[in-house]
Parts: sequence; C-alpha cells; structure tokens
Amino acid sequence: MRGAVLLAVLLILATLLSLAVGEVVLGPQALWQGLWSGEGPGALTIRVLRGPRLVTALGAGAVLGLSGAILQTLLRNPLAAPDILGFNAGAGLAVVAAIAAGATLPLPLAAAAGGIAAALLVAALAHRPGHPGSTLTLVLVGLGVGFTVAAFASYLALTLPTNQASEAQRWVSGSLAARNWGHAAQVWTLGAALTLLLALQVPALTLLELGRDLAAGLGLSVDRARWGLMGTAVLLAAAGVAVAGPVAFVALMAMPLGVRLTGARGAGGRLASAAGAGALVMVLADLAARAALPGVQLPVGVTAGLLGAPYLLWRLSREMEKGEL
Repeated sequence: MRGAVLLAVLLILATLLSLAVGEVVLGPQALWQGLWSGEGPGALTIRVLRGPRLVTALGAGAVLGLSGAILQTLLRNPLAAPDILGFNAGAGLAVVAAIAAGATLPLPLAAAAGGIAAALLVAALAHRPGHPGSTLTLVLVGLGVGFTVAAFASYLALTLPTNQASEAQRWVSGSLAARNWGHAAQVWTLGAALTLLLALQVPALTLLELGRDLAAGLGLSVDRARWGLMGTAVLLAAAGVAVAGPVAFVALMAMPLGVRLTGARGAGGRLASAAGAGALVMVLADLAARAALPGVQLPVGVTAGLLGAPYLLWRLSREMEKGEL
C-alpha cells in the first residue's frame, strides 16, 4: 500500500512539473489559476499546449507499460517488451506507410495491423519445427526484425514529399509534439477498452505463471490463453505508438520499476504498477525533451532512449551474470 502511494505521489509531482516547466515557466499561482479557473497567464499554456500533451503522454506510457508487463510475465524474461521484440517498429512502419499512401485508415488501426504483422513475423522466424524455441531466440529475432523494420520506416520517411516527411519523421523518432485533446481521448479510450479486456485475462495469466503443465491441469486452454494475451499486448503497444510513435524502453522499464516502487507481487498488482510506472517514465521523458535544451524541443523517443539505454545495458549484464545470455 505504501509503495502504491509513493508511485501515485511521484506521478502527481511529475504531472505538475510537466505543466509548469517549459519555455515559459509557470509559478504556483499561475499554475493553480490555469488548472482550476481557466484564467490568468497560464490558462492557454496549460489547457491548449501542455495539458493535451501531458494527458496523451500519461495514456501512451500506461498502455506501453501494460504491454511490456504482459510480455515479460508471459515469456518470463525481463528483456521481453514490444520495442525489443519489434512490435513497436512494425506499428510505426504501418503508420508511416499509411501517411505515405494518403490512406484514410485510422492510425490506430494501421498501427495495430503493423504490430500484429511484426508479431507474426517474429513468431514465424523464431519457430523451429520439433523444437520449442527459447525466449532468448525470440528476443534476438525480435531485435533483428525491429532494427530492419525501423530502418525501412526511416528510409520511407526520407523519400516522402516535404509536406508528409515531417509528419512521418515524427512517428519514426517518437514524438508528442502538437498533441491535442483528440489524441488524448484516442489513447485513453483505446487503453480503457483494452484494459477491460486484460482484466478478463488476468486469471489466465496468473495460472500461466504456475507453469504450462500445471495450468493445463487446472483446466486452462494454454495455447489459446497465451495467444490471447500476446494479442492484447500487441494492441496495447499499437495504441501507444499510434499517438506517440515507436518510443523505445518505456515498456521495457515499466514493470521492473513499478514492482520496485510498489512491491507488487500478484499478476494484477504488477500490471497496475507497470501502467503507473510507464506513465511516469513517459511524462519524465517528455519533460526532458521539452526542457533539457533551452529553445529546443527534442523528440520524446530520444530522451526515452537516453533514459532506457543504461537500464538495458545493466539488464543485459545481469542476465549474463546469471548465465541466461
């Protein structure tokens, strides 16, 4: 309980900092007036510029955190995450392709299609007939697919006309610039629907943690449950990518950080803590993107990478020490 309060306090502090800090710094009085009365010098900054961006960041970080938590629990590997496995890159490529083609297909649908296609490709390449295949193989194949798909998306973005190239490049690098309340509503609506679906799958995830044989002995259709959870993880990642681009490392770090802060043990508690920690990491990465360099706004994917790369190196060293790599 105390850990959950700590995570909530950190989220509130990060939220207030994100609203107050930027090219124009808002003092406590201006922040209060802008939040509650809609008047004063901070009202426009909060309600039109920073507010939608913040709410979008919270939603995108939460769904990415949930996606990473599902995959890490399901595959029993701390390196399993939608960005590491190439799902985010596939979703990003589909969005860039939709922009290039001028398609009227909603971006969340394009992202979902790309994420699912990448997941199927990784599963197909990692599968060997007659051999179960290890999680390490899946991670390595996912890394290869992700790098290849991301490179192709970058190339496609560079070949677009000027009026499309800037938008496509934003998706490739991961960005929360120019987010509005429509983007915030989109990610929160999709996130809420997918979270309800995930809540129905938590009992199956809990049984799967006991092991394949024991879960099957308790009456669970193991393959169906695993594919269902994998599909939910891909769709959650696609919901985040559709509004923020293929931001790396948020999903990877969310559950370990959330569990460290809250001490959550059960599957449901770990998922909830991962959503909160994912939102926290995304908000802090976006704050750094806006405020790290005066007069320059970096893509959130860049600052998330700077935060996440040291964690990935540390995680790899731990796995090597345990003999897992």
